[in-house]
Amino acid sequence: MIVLVAGMLLLASMVGGRFGTLHQLTLDFIGPMQNAVTRSVAGITSVKDDYIALWNVRAENKRLQALVDKYLQEIGEYREGYKTNLYLEELLDFKKKLSFQPLAARVVGKEPAYWYQTIVVDRGKTDDVLEGMIVLSPAGVVGQVIHAGEHYSKILLANAPSSAVDAMIQKNRIRGILKGAGERGYILHYVLKNVDVEEGDYIVTAGIGGVFPAGIPLGRVSKVHKKQRGMFQEIEVQPSVDFQKLEFVFIDPTDRRKILDSTNLSTRR
Repeated sequence: MIVLVAGMLLLASMVGGRFGTLHQLTLDFIGPMQNAVTRSVAGITSVKDDYIALWNVRAENKRLQALVDKYLQEIGEYREGYKTNLYLEELLDFKKKLSFQPLAARVVGKEPAYWYQTIVVDRGKTDDVLEGMIVLSPAGVVGQVIHAGEHYSKILLANAPSSAVDAMIQKNRIRGILKGAGERGYILHYVLKNVDVEEGDYIVTAGIGGVFPAGIPLGRVSKVHKKQRGMFQEIEVQPSVDFQKLEFVFIDPTDRRKILDSTNLSTRR
């Protein structure tokens, strides 16, 4: 149709030699059509340009997001490195303060059984680890070696329900038995009702029995229950050690059983 109208317009121009009535009518007819076509083409071109621009923006966003992910990963690695460095410095300072040369061990496994909550470390008989040796961390008592393999050992955590430690209230030296209570931490037993004990009091090892030396941190009193019946208080203790976050521990290589046996032998003599 457009070709026909254009042909009529051309014919009118050739015949009339000037813009006559037919030419004018043809222009009035074809003008709006040309305008619509021009606008359509311009619209298509604009849409194409916008699409190309949008595509470029998306590509740039992907590139920037990749950079952000990279930098976030690097920041995470730097943060982890910083935290690890602080942790290792804390372990080193603790090691220097000990009166014996401890054996550092890495925690490689956990066995969360309720009655025997244990961890596995990468030290064993080849490192002179024996059953009964005590295990510490900078925060305090971790537990005791209950099984030693050739290259790995199993440690019974101090908060396991099957664990019991001779303990005392640090401020007044009153002694009791600290028993593990799993997720609740510890319960300090056999402290008389008339004994002054409050929330926040420090609980440390009593040094009785020759297993743990005296004065090693165990935790802090979190609740005190004075029941109407009975002669003892029930004292809840929050452990000083976070057993869920153990990565490294220190094993005391001293065989305290031999020391205890030799002491008893000397006493009998």
